[in-house]
Amino acid sequence: MFRKHTRRAAKAAFAISFGVALLIGITACGGGGGSKKTTTTSSSTGPKPTITIGDKNFAEEFILGQLYGQALAAKGFNVVYKNNIGSSEVIDTAFKSHKINFYPEYTGVIALDLAKVAAPKSAAATYQAAKTFEQQKRGATLLDPTPFFDSDTFTLLASNAKKDGLKTMSDLSKLKSFSYAALPECDQRITCILGMKQVYHLKHITFVPLGKISVYTLIDQGKAFGGDGFSTDPLQLSPKYTTLVDDKHIFGFQNVAPVVQQSLLSGANGALLTKTANAVSAKLTLGAMQAMNKAYYVDKATPKQIAAGFLKANGLDK
Repeated sequence: MFRKHTRRAAKAAFAISFGVALLIGITACGGGGGSKKTTTTSSSTGPKPTITIGDKNFAEEFILGQLYGQALAAKGFNVVYKNNIGSSEVIDTAFKSHKINFYPEYTGVIALDLAKVAAPKSAAATYQAAKTFEQQKRGATLLDPTPFFDSDTFTLLASNAKKDGLKTMSDLSKLKSFSYAALPECDQRITCILGMKQVYHLKHITFVPLGKISVYTLIDQGKAFGGDGFSTDPLQLSPKYTTLVDDKHIFGFQNVAPVVQQSLLSGANGALLTKTANAVSAKLTLGAMQAMNKAYYVDKATPKQIAAGFLKANGLDK
């Protein structure tokens, strides 16, 4: 079902270049750069607090930051963007030190990489573990999770998977050695290389840290056997690549939920903030997120443009 919606969303996104974001928003109903401030007026519920939104260091996060930020600005909140902060560990530090008070995060990353709990067995259990960590350790809460998930994958050329008889990650034990490309922090994460070594007992891995070349390019060039693709990457739709089944579940359940300082959620403004952010999250299906990522990478639309079109098409821009 997800793949059906994804193909429809991707086809819609391809149809129009810079006007693509509007069509992405319609599809969702069916199925960064720089720090700056946005202020919009709306009906009065008293002075509204400033929402300082952080995002991590990749395109999907830039888009998510704009989606939540523009929706909140439309309701009269003062919104300041802190873009491209860094990895989950880095943005968590920024949140702890009150440099930001709102950011979109992946629930499995919170549970496994920050809280370091034993791997939960479901998306609901992962969300609850992440929410408990944020409440107890950060004085924060998680708002509603998105329908879409963006988990890490073991992505490789379909031709290589067929040649070596690989369908699951456990099958990698057939190989004497292999290389895997991912962001530098992957090497010390249980949701990545560390999990492959400790959970799958795959000891002969050559780690290839990503720089400016994409994981798909490294795989194409034979500089990495496999790599850390993400389930919302547009290239996941290409028959050129395949992903191995994570049969021991090291990648976890990775829905997105906004992390928000508890102090922002009191009174009428807190209720409005919660309602607004939850309304955005509810529209973010897997197909819609893949299409928005495609609009960024293929159609070269900006995160600001993509978010504005999506919110307008979904009636979340007022």
